[in-house]
Amino acid sequence: MSLKPFALVTPSTRGLSAALTRRLLAKSDLPVYATYRQGDPERVKGELLRSLDDVDPSRLNKIHLDLEDEQSIRSAAEKLDETLPPGSYLHTGFFTGGVLLNPEKQPGDINLATVQKTFKVNVFSHLFLMKHFARFLPSALMSSSLSDRPLAKWIHITARVGSIGENNKGGWYSYRTSKAALNQAMHTFDLHLKQTKRPAMAVGIHPGTMKTELSRGFWKSAPKDRLREPEEAAEHVLSVVERLEEDQRGRVWDWAGKEIVW
Repeated sequence: MSLKPFALVTPSTRGLSAALTRRLLAKSDLPVYATYRQGDPERVKGELLRSLDDVDPSRLNKIHLDLEDEQSIRSAAEKLDETLPPGSYLHTGFFTGGVLLNPEKQPGDINLATVQKTFKVNVFSHLFLMKHFARFLPSALMSSSLSDRPLAKWIHITARVGSIGENNKGGWYSYRTSKAALNQAMHTFDLHLKQTKRPAMAVGIHPGTMKTELSRGFWKSAPKDRLREPEEAAEHVLSVVERLEEDQRGRVWDWAGKEIVW
């Protein structure tokens, strides 16, 4: 049975996630499975394929998934399992979900609803994606068949502010702690992949500050040379991912390929 690699982006419809999806379609020959939370799937597909005239539309496959609902994540994994041809395995997966809500400047600003929402998207959803989508990574039994290929890559989009070692300003309690938790979850998952001898690795990538809805409130304060369009950020992220070697697994890297201290 021939092995059939594919890429996954979840979610895939806005900002960096949409740019990553489009770049994977334009710069690789992998089938791309991309999740969406709402809207008509054909309209969403059409928007992602816009101006990609040389891309075969059949390479892009849409799957409904709501990050805030484990049952939806489970159903999406089951749908993907039903859709994939025999011999398929996850070659590159981007897990991009994240929110930034009312960053707290001092302890008195901490609000339960904000903390719960932040952790639900920034941490819990990533844990449930590991739980239900890890099955698509190549198994230990595939190791010999993939011995001449790079390890499959499972990438969580994270943030520099999750670093404890680089935290010199304070504030942003919910967001910082959620990203620190995500980084720990990623590292723990990578250890699992290594211990079970699966030909795959997990890393975290900080894409830099982008002009997206998540960062809209900080566009004016961000240095202009550090504020990037999603398309440029996606190009940098994919370049870093393509260059990753096995000895770089389980750690967090920025858009320039520099390690972020935990």
